[in-house]
Amino acid sequence: MNKKIYDLIVIGGGPAGLTAGIYAGRAMLDVLVIEKDRAGGQINLTSEVVNYPGIIETSGEKFGEELKKQALGFGVNFLNDEVIDMDLTKEIKTIKTKSKEYRAFSVAIATGASPRKLGFPGEEEFTGRGVAYCATCDGEFFTGLDVFVIGAGFAAAEEAIFLTKYAKKVIVIAREPEFTCAKSIAEKVLKNPKIEVKFNTEILEASGDVQLRKALFKNNITGEISEYKAEEGQSFGIFVFIGYEPQSKLFKNHVELDSYGYIPTDENLMTNVPGVYAVGDIRPKKLKQVVTAVADGADAAMNIEKYVIDLREKLNIKKEEKEMSEKTSKAPEKSAEFLNSTLKEQLAEIASKFENNIELVLLKDSSFEKSFEMEIAIKDIASVSEKIKFSLYEKGENPELEKAVNVERFPTIAILDKNGDFSGIKYSTVPGGHELNSFILAMYNVAGPGQKLSSETLEKISAIKRPINVKIGVSLSCSNCPETVQSVQRIAAENKNIQVEIIDVLTFRDFKEKHEIMSVPAMVVNDRGIFFGRKNIDEALHFL
Repeated sequence: MNKKIYDLIVIGGGPAGLTAGIYAGRAMLDVLVIEKDRAGGQINLTSEVVNYPGIIETSGEKFGEELKKQALGFGVNFLNDEVIDMDLTKEIKTIKTKSKEYRAFSVAIATGASPRKLGFPGEEEFTGRGVAYCATCDGEFFTGLDVFVIGAGFAAAEEAIFLTKYAKKVIVIAREPEFTCAKSIAEKVLKNPKIEVKFNTEILEASGDVQLRKALFKNNITGEISEYKAEEGQSFGIFVFIGYEPQSKLFKNHVELDSYGYIPTDENLMTNVPGVYAVGDIRPKKLKQVVTAVADGADAAMNIEKYVIDLREKLNIKKEEKEMSEKTSKAPEKSAEFLNSTLKEQLAEIASKFENNIELVLLKDSSFEKSFEMEIAIKDIASVSEKIKFSLYEKGENPELEKAVNVERFPTIAILDKNGDFSGIKYSTVPGGHELNSFILAMYNVAGPGQKLSSETLEKISAIKRPINVKIGVSLSCSNCPETVQSVQRIAAENKNIQVEIIDVLTFRDFKEKHEIMSVPAMVVNDRGIFFGRKNIDEALHFL
């Protein structure tokens, strides 16, 4: 266990968690934010933020990035890992992740909520084949096609507008007699010429073959049942936005949950456990918006500061002065390079822990513009450490290496181990967006020591004796993709019988069309079985 005791550990890196980190960091508390995906949380899936006071318009992704930069400016520490257990019963709390244990005087739970499923016949069968829950992740797959949006709230209205960028027509299906969101956005939907709204209506079922071909709907006022059929040779999309489910299962038996799974708090945002707070959409409240999330974070941080000071005095544990250096007192400046200065510092620190040297090889095709983008990215990544070698070959220049790497498409980035042998991991995408962390972890796992695995998991991985080829279709805007990517590449780094390729389906559309992919992540095993959705290591092993 790490001997260090943080003043505050924040579990979850959405707007509420990041704001708690910003305010606590500004109060000179020692803060660790643990986020298993990408800082920003659900806000990354929002195409535009236009209802936050003082910001006329921005993207959700940019808003999340700015929050993290601001937190870094106040000395907040970040950890990309997954919390799997905890002990909140003592005055000094213990948080266990997949890799380590951490201690803190206080904890803020900010895990938010995820989209609910509706449960209509065909929903599960066609998830990834036409049924989706993230317009930002999957909207482009439905370019030129009809799209149905199920829901009447803010998310449904906002995403219906976003989907008009791609869809031929957007049809909103709402059981309610009117929108339940703010009138301003409801009117925006109703006035959009590409959107048709059907109130008092619900979906009965969806059907098809490999993709969606038909859906049935019922008007709950007239009882009329209508059928939608896709045009010959085409499909369509169904995006479900019917609210969110609190991500609180991890905290069951640790803190009190209400009947809906939300975490109740007192007026100080403390749960029923002293020193444990809940902020953002994980709490029961009427308005779930960014503005209420950040308000929670700020309010909680103020109360946490007082709690921690009192607890330190009670336990007679003095605090080491946290000096705000020039490096941490200002937000990182923007850079025109692939990695900004902050990311370079963080990557250099990770690379310093590499046990062995590795090599990043770009096998490119200069006739394809994406090759140059990937070259800039990999050169920048390799520049942070002498332990990372960079090599570049034009298509056909090194046929022996191409054969060893089993290249099927160009450009491709292959990671070679300390002996110059192919590690089994390659990327047919720019390792940016949500997949930057995945790529960094891939290097760490190949160089060693690698992410820790339980003996049980290692046995399962070692038991695979047959060659397995895995291709994972992703898009760089997909927040669900990294967990699947990181799981499979960790397996590949441990077992030479397994090779994995991460493919940008919007760059290599032939791969998308061959496997009829309408959602990501899409895991293709031995070019036959295809499995959709985020998967941890144990879930991924089940399909190998």
